[in-house]
Amino acid sequence: MAFKLDDMTQVLALTTRKGVGSLRWQKPQWIDFLPPCNHACPAGEDIQAWLALAQAGRHADAWRTLVENNPLPSTHGRACYHPCESSCNRAALDAPIAIHAVERFLGDLASDNAWTVPVAAPSGKRVLIVGAGPAGLSCAWQLARRGHAVEIRDQNPNPGGMMAYGIPEYRLPRTDLQREIAHITALPGVTLRCGERVDDVARARREGGFDAAFVAVGAQLSNHLDIPAVDGRRIVDAVGLLDQVRRDERPSLGRVVVVVGGGNTAMDAARTARRLGAEEAVLVYRRDAAHMGAHPDEAEEAFAEGVKVKWVSTVQQFGAKGVVIEKMALGADGQLTPTGETEQLAADSVLLAVGQHSDLALLAGAPKATTAQGVVQVGEQMMAGED
Repeated sequence: MAFKLDDMTQVLALTTRKGVGSLRWQKPQWIDFLPPCNHACPAGEDIQAWLALAQAGRHADAWRTLVENNPLPSTHGRACYHPCESSCNRAALDAPIAIHAVERFLGDLASDNAWTVPVAAPSGKRVLIVGAGPAGLSCAWQLARRGHAVEIRDQNPNPGGMMAYGIPEYRLPRTDLQREIAHITALPGVTLRCGERVDDVARARREGGFDAAFVAVGAQLSNHLDIPAVDGRRIVDAVGLLDQVRRDERPSLGRVVVVVGGGNTAMDAARTARRLGAEEAVLVYRRDAAHMGAHPDEAEEAFAEGVKVKWVSTVQQFGAKGVVIEKMALGADGQLTPTGETEQLAADSVLLAVGQHSDLALLAGAPKATTAQGVVQVGEQMMAGED
């Protein structure tokens, strides 16, 4: 059948190409993507939701929305490096929103006013939590809200984990931290037992009649480097130093302190050494400033306090005359090559800040909980394989 050129009759839609004709072949959908700030938040907070409530003056509702994901906003608002602000798209207009300041404000308001959250009826289930650091406390908060009874055991005399024993007080005041921890432990069904070390989590769970166990021991053991120490010299790990200071001890470090490392712990250790009376604190870092692990703000504050740095160098030996450091060559591919060029640097103490790892000896009685390279292997539900 032939068509006339002026015939405007619609051809059967199925015979036309997609996008032409009266047949709808696409169905629009509304997809709620994460904004850049939420996407960058390690704690997974619903930032735009609680910010909107705070902007409307509904501070209690904003706090309750915030703590659905993070029960430590006051602490977080002081110690976090707020990567959310670096990703805030408001920066393209004028300046990023001070998200961590609002978070701190809400957390302090909650402590001041003893705000609470709804708690479900008791479920009859009991859970053992090993470790009273941020992970253990957060787990206790989430489980208690759902009606489960939890018992937290920690080997330290006070709760907080690395928040209390690793972050210096000038960055995280202990009073504010303990107020927020008390907010968590005050929930119905939460029991805190400090000064009690768990050496075998499977046995502790079995003897205590717990339905489940959550291991939150953190990474509190310092890594070590093979640095020869002669003439009776002793190399101290930076985390151990910060722990001593937290316990109100004042270790004698001498006039010049060398800190090996370039991360945030190294900055904390160097700044703490200065506060303990060291005239000089010198970082020895094997890479350059562009590859430094420390947050730029932390490094800037440390350097402003007089902390010095030897870039692209490693410590070869520590003795009575100080440390011998060797300059390294940093290739374009990031590889380090020894140059053989050394120098003597006066030092009374050497602190190691080259990372931490977990003490997983408590899993020895749970053979199905396997580890690989110091990391517990878990499934999709974060279960370690132990019934």
